Amino acid sequence: MIPQMIPQKIPQKIPWMDRPRCLTFLEIMKIVVQYDFFASMSYDCFQPGKEFQTAMNETPVFMEKLPQLNDPMLIAGFDGWGNALNVSRGTADYLIRKLNAAPFARINADLFYRYDQTRPTARIENGILKSLTTPGGAYHAARSARDLILLSAGEPSLRWHQFVDTMMDLCRDAGVKTLVTLGSMYDHTLHTDRTISAVASSRGFFTELDRLNVQAIDYRGPSSIHTLIQHEAQMRGIQCASIWCHCPFYLEDTTHFGMMIDLGKLLANLGGFELEVEELASGWKALRKKIEMLIESSPKLQEVIQEIRESKREGARATMKASIEKGDKVINLRDFLDTT
Repeated sequence: MIPQMIPQKIPQKIPWMDRPRCLTFLEIMKIVVQYDFFASMSYDCFQPGKEFQTAMNETPVFMEKLPQLNDPMLIAGFDGWGNALNVSRGTADYLIRKLNAAPFARINADLFYRYDQTRPTARIENGILKSLTTPGGAYHAARSARDLILLSAGEPSLRWHQFVDTMMDLCRDAGVKTLVTLGSMYDHTLHTDRTISAVASSRGFFTELDRLNVQAIDYRGPSSIHTLIQHEAQMRGIQCASIWCHCPFYLEDTTHFGMMIDLGKLLANLGGFELEVEELASGWKALRKKIEMLIESSPKLQEVIQEIRESKREGARATMKASIEKGDKVINLRDFLDTT
């Protein structure tokens, strides 16, 4: 039953209501005070589980049951700004699938995402709504040679500190001592390059990454959710690293399976678990063939690739001339892949 929201003692005619103009703020407040509108509202309408509920559910994560894990490592991949060629979230999703990870906690999308920026996805068939998927993500648990907690999610639009605080609480409760976030960025690299860089919480941890051919990051500029996670994890004494894959800026609308192979192997080595990558290798073989066919048909792209090769030989990748106009020299693979 819907609780009574409107007081019964409001007179038939409220002062100022018959005037042909908008009420001022002062006039509205007089009505509120005179008739004690808010005091008359039933508190029941704010209780969870009631038929009529006006308050947002403030629970940041809907937890089924926290699994008992042995020294788990948390790996997080995000969609959005730091997900060039779907390497970040794509790798997290691949780990979840290949390691048979089971979901145990779902992010409350209403708290952390703006639906006008990242809209829910609908699936309609023959005029019938079959599903509606909101942005967000979930934590999964995988048992292997080393237990893992895997997060696949969109980068939150709102309440970054609350999002990260919730993650840190989960790390504390689950006994996580090592946390790795995955990112991917566009850079002046070739599609055959495998450049991976990172920022680590300590020199000792970076030495371990350096052994796996990970480069150190020097950067100043806009940051992603990865940086806040790194900062808060370091403050709480959690060993952590943010690992970034460098992707060719001349590719769009595809998944870089080749980069995912190297990132997957790196994570397996770092975490001490086994990961099968044959599926990624097969996808990369087919994709690389199509990319090279498109490059052969585009003189502008051939020019860009030649400039990248020359800059690498000169050791000047970071200072490559800024005259390259990306919009004219980008392979958009969506249409090509949909017709082949």
